[in-house]
Amino acid sequence: MLPLPFYDNPLLFGRAAVPGLLAFDAADTLVRAWRHAGAARPVTEEPFRPFLLLRDADLLRGFKGDATVTPLEGPGALRWLVESPSWSEALQARDHCQRLSGHGAGAPEAPYRFLVDPVHQHLVRTGRTSFQGIGLGDLRRLALDIEVLTAPGFDFPHAARASDRIVAIALADSDGFARVLSGAELSEAELLAECGRLLRERDPDVLEGHNVFRFDLPYIEARARRLRVPLDWGRAGGRLRSHAARMQVAERSIGYRRYRLPGRHIVDTWILSQLYDVGARDLPSYGLKDVARHFGVAAADRTYLPPEDIPRVFREDPARLMAYALDDVRETLALSAILLPPYFVQAQALPFDLETTVLRGNATKIDALLLREYLFQGRAIPAPEAPRPVAGGYTAVLHTGVARDVLHVDVASLYPSLMLSLRLFPSRDHLGVAARLLADLRAYRLAAKARARDAREAGERLMAGALQQTFKVLINSFYGYLAFTPGHWNDFEAANRVTGEGRRVVTALVDRLRTLGAAVIEVDTDGLYFVPPPGLAEDALLPALAEALPPGMQLELGGPFPAMLSYRMKNYALLDPSGKLLVKGSGLRSRGLELFQRRFMEDMFRCLLTGRRDDIPALLDRAREDFRAHRIPVRDFMKTETLQDSLGLYRDKVAAGQRNPAAAYELALAARRPYQPGDQVSYYVTGDSPRVKVVEAARLASHWDPRAPDENTAYYVAKLDELHERFRPLIEQDGLVAVSDPEADEAPASPAE
Repeated sequence: MLPLPFYDNPLLFGRAAVPGLLAFDAADTLVRAWRHAGAARPVTEEPFRPFLLLRDADLLRGFKGDATVTPLEGPGALRWLVESPSWSEALQARDHCQRLSGHGAGAPEAPYRFLVDPVHQHLVRTGRTSFQGIGLGDLRRLALDIEVLTAPGFDFPHAARASDRIVAIALADSDGFARVLSGAELSEAELLAECGRLLRERDPDVLEGHNVFRFDLPYIEARARRLRVPLDWGRAGGRLRSHAARMQVAERSIGYRRYRLPGRHIVDTWILSQLYDVGARDLPSYGLKDVARHFGVAAADRTYLPPEDIPRVFREDPARLMAYALDDVRETLALSAILLPPYFVQAQALPFDLETTVLRGNATKIDALLLREYLFQGRAIPAPEAPRPVAGGYTAVLHTGVARDVLHVDVASLYPSLMLSLRLFPSRDHLGVAARLLADLRAYRLAAKARARDAREAGERLMAGALQQTFKVLINSFYGYLAFTPGHWNDFEAANRVTGEGRRVVTALVDRLRTLGAAVIEVDTDGLYFVPPPGLAEDALLPALAEALPPGMQLELGGPFPAMLSYRMKNYALLDPSGKLLVKGSGLRSRGLELFQRRFMEDMFRCLLTGRRDDIPALLDRAREDFRAHRIPVRDFMKTETLQDSLGLYRDKVAAGQRNPAAAYELALAARRPYQPGDQVSYYVTGDSPRVKVVEAARLASHWDPRAPDENTAYYVAKLDELHERFRPLIEQDGLVAVSDPEADEAPASPAE
């Protein structure tokens, strides 16, 4: 472990550090904690005192259970701490408060507060955190992947179908162990039983998988239930548990099934990839193969298989399928080693276990740090403010078209810097916890960056890099916390003051660039893309721009990018110095576009950005001809949709006029097979007219025959023409064109959770 001074900060890393705590499991009256002790994982037990927070002690009048009520000092609304001798007693106290108040525990107006995660409760009250004194390399991490058969006539597997089954389970861990269990040698029940035995034998601290929460574990759980195989994969004989959950990743809300194993953590690299892409926005997709290639961890000789070939390969060459599954788990382990370290460090500081740390939003983490300190000092907890609109940062497109030799500049940590320099912190944080945390985190980040730069050993560089990335994420979350609706110390007035000051700073930067003779293309809150002024050397540019900034602000320069296509706000394409095309924005990367549309669009952009605009007509003609000659495979023009409702409910809604008919559902109904919610249906459009009703002309993709193709070429060619027409003005114009009346976007601030 690095001898860094950060860990001596009790405000950030807790006030009761115990070295080597790996995992926790809360029972009714005690909490088990597993520790790292070399090869061993001994377990200790501590008393569990779960708690509630009340506005008024009278909420407990008539409560028959055992509870200790303690007043909290200060002006906060939640002024009473209620401690129970067991989790079951705490649940009874919660239910009593709910009956008496008429409000559920999660309601904003509820006069009480109850944390539903018992481990979180324990860590908040005790000041314990995970992994003190050890590094990520001290954890045993094991990746899991399954391969399954899909019944003929279906596009995707479903565990509830008797005909679908698991035919391979691959396991690989961070100590070099690797094993594939083959359905060619074992029955499905034997596969599941042997998988459990190996998990217990290898005894991992972390179980990993790619999309493991939405596919592998739900599938395993359903098949194990069907076959009556116990999933006692946890430590001390603990069973796999699950419940439905949702999480927010940027603007996307993701539904998944949350799984827990006593004494272990479960980490999904599919979720880690999406969390990474919130800031980077450079992943081509979140599929394992694409992400592995992006990070350079895909082996040169790895086995690739189209999903539709898995049944045939299992019949004809099962060894190849086993090699494919083994490559999947090895890539998963490699991705986790890259993406997990910042969350490992967060778990060293936060009152959450590792699994929860990955899944919780950053504003929730800030709230937990404040809550822990206030309860430690015996102070009352404020109730969240009612939400109010918060103006966003200054965002605008000032030029559209193609620009050459583009630079990007942003104000480093704009909002946190403003908060520190102007003392814009939650007004109800009477202890000043947020201000101290933010100041310490900024200082620590600079120290960690220096340590990462100067470290001689790879392990030290990795840990210091993870620290600085963690500090950066938390630093940039303090502004979002001000406008976080469930935050106990939220402050919408302070949030508006921060964004107002931020707009003034960025507007001054735009004015300075224009004065210097630069062409500003796009402004987005704290960053700008621009064409630099002629004759001004790059090393002189930052000092010239810094004259427009308040003291203490720093600029970071990115680029140069050989070319940029500016389309509309937050939708653009960049050509980087290596020739890689980076496409940004939901309008240009929409999942609603078929694959052939995305590829054609990117080919157009590459022509524009590399000075080959005249090649675009030929590109369009070639794409049209490929369709007319049936040279496009069905996977490039099919659409895939997930059935959200049962077929019966869908029929009822259509009959009642509550929804329109939809192609995926109509095809599922016509197939007369047991489609269920969660099944995916892939289809394409037939016919010979560009104007057709898709719901009437759709056909299952699995029915497409390359020997007798029947896709509606006129329909798909029209889609190409429409796409070309959308970008034709940009194709035909020379260089950049100023937007005559750009509108600054001052939309409400992005959700912090």
